[in-house]
Amino acid sequence: MIQATSIDVVMRALADPTRRAVFERIAGSEEMNVVELTRASGVTQGAISQHLKLLKQAGLVAERPEGRKVYYRVQPQGLEPLADWMDHYAVFWRDGFNNLKNLLKEIDR
Repeated sequence: MIQATSIDVVMRALADPTRRAVFERIAGSEEMNVVELTRASGVTQGAISQHLKLLKQAGLVAERPEGRKVYYRVQPQGLEPLADWMDHYAVFWRDGFNNLKNLLKEIDR
């Protein structure tokens, strides 16, 4: 069965639009540091750091220190609890789409 705690942590981390935007910006590049993430975000460096902390706790990003900077990269396996949860409920979506398909065929007759 699905581990609720992992799903809750991942969903909570991605529920915040700013945090989700930070995650998406990191996902769009190989690595980014806090300064790069702060630029053009409209959010303070401290806020970005807090968002990164929560993303890291959720297992969605990993960090790599280099000198005085810390670089962040996406951890794709961090999304596994969410993907597993979606797979678990996919049967309902398939059934719904099949029912819709059948209804549309009936309407076309």
